[in-house]
Amino acid sequence: MLPPIPRSWRPHLAEEIGKPYFAELADFVANEQARHEVYPPADHIFSALELTAYEDVSVLILGQDPYHGPGQAHGLSFSVLPGTRTPASLRNIYKELQSDLGCTIPNNGYLAPWAEQGVLLLNAVLTVRAGEPNSHRNKGWEQFTDAIIRAVGGAHRPVVFVLWGAYALKKSALIDASRHTVVKSVHPSPLSASSGFFGSRPFSKVNRALHAAGRTEIAWQIPDLPRGART
Repeated sequence: MLPPIPRSWRPHLAEEIGKPYFAELADFVANEQARHEVYPPADHIFSALELTAYEDVSVLILGQDPYHGPGQAHGLSFSVLPGTRTPASLRNIYKELQSDLGCTIPNNGYLAPWAEQGVLLLNAVLTVRAGEPNSHRNKGWEQFTDAIIRAVGGAHRPVVFVLWGAYALKKSALIDASRHTVVKSVHPSPLSASSGFFGSRPFSKVNRALHAAGRTEIAWQIPDLPRGART
């Protein structure tokens, strides 16, 4: 089953969740949960919307599909729970963050400190069957998350959209680049990071755009966690 939409987002998504496809999506996810292991756990499906209220969004970083391994996905794009090994793409994100802003590489992949500052860590698809990447693709999630992107883009305040990789770049059609800043590059995956992600300096670009718009810059340093810490 799907949890309730977090309160701050309900007025902006009410029309969307009333459409027939969303009921069909909810039924699909419920059936999958009954028959298979599905990630993230049900109470984490909308974590990105819970941790970053609509009115607080200043940056949107778009991912594609949740991690499909145990203990990884918890509803934030690119993030994993404390105690879980940092995935390869996130390790590359940390390397670029170190090169760009001098941040130290943390001992964890838990990106909630970004979300709490107004970075909406949104995946295009919000659930996945364990061990089967893209298994919940084209079931309705993309239509729903496109509506989230449009809702963020419809805000009166400027937002910085971060699009990494060909899939994410297709979503630029949903964004009014005359009102918002779009930071683009190849994906941080090990397959492509050396072809344009490394050296792209996305974090300083985001902060420059926020500063120019009179908005608070993001403190990108992820703190180390005590050994064995979990959330």
